[in-house]
Amino acid sequence: MNLQAKIRPNPDNELPAMANAIREFISYCRIECGFAEATLRAYAADLRDLWQWLEVQGVTDWTQLDYKMLTEHLKDLSGKGLATTSIARHVATARVFTRFMHSREMVRVDAGELLTQPSQWRTLPDYLNRDQMSKLLEAPQPGDALYQRDIAILELLYAGGLRATELADLQLGQINFDLQIARVIGKGNKERIVPLGKPAIDATEVYLQQLRPQLERPDKATERLLLSRTGGPVTRIVIWQIVTKYARRVGMTHVHPHTLRHTFATHLLSGGADLRVVQELLGHSNIRTTQVYTHVDSTRLKNVIDRFHPRP
Repeated sequence: MNLQAKIRPNPDNELPAMANAIREFISYCRIECGFAEATLRAYAADLRDLWQWLEVQGVTDWTQLDYKMLTEHLKDLSGKGLATTSIARHVATARVFTRFMHSREMVRVDAGELLTQPSQWRTLPDYLNRDQMSKLLEAPQPGDALYQRDIAILELLYAGGLRATELADLQLGQINFDLQIARVIGKGNKERIVPLGKPAIDATEVYLQQLRPQLERPDKATERLLLSRTGGPVTRIVIWQIVTKYARRVGMTHVHPHTLRHTFATHLLSGGADLRVVQELLGHSNIRTTQVYTHVDSTRLKNVIDRFHPRP
């Protein structure tokens, strides 16, 4: 899919700053959030519509966007006969996009913050069952060029429920191998302590002892845990590519780093973990964000009914 074409309303009068903000947002949604291609296309289309409308109004930079402009744009969509559900999607897109720009300090004010929140239909997160997760962890083979590193990446994502950016940014000093914990810096620069299981710790130690010294380059000295084949820090995009590569190897599609984060949370809750503990491990500010995982494991819910209800 050519998203660049999707977000360019007028190729002969391109506004680079506005285009770059949309491209960064779409990249964030794909790599960090793991959104489906259909969602990315919808976001791109909605933002293209907004951009075209702003261009007519003479707006040449996102810093000029305000709440009134957004409401006028939505009224214009309504006047064109757009369905209520489609307008609700435009509202949601605008809210997410303006929040993203504000968090990245592209704009001083979040213009979409006060938009009326549309009704939300929660989509249950994709996750892997235990057999699928085992197959993915076994996908890297000793013959692969960076086998030890890739094993460590998969194990750390699953063991800690880490976001791709959190893992890419992880420093050598942020893992305590004796205590088997990682000090993770998440969204909003918030720090949390994440326990790591023995498989993840062992895989990371093997990588550090056997492979990382070979990847280090004097001219690219870094404290980042994960290095590329050229000695530079691994990026979140590379982590996304690694996960999808091994998932395809074992016959799975639409698997990305966030799938492993969803899997981490789902497996914890299905095993009986407390929701508040999972919230803390994931670094969620709001418990409602974590609650979506309670609706995923229908097998566990059925077992609870069968076990405790007087008339199952």
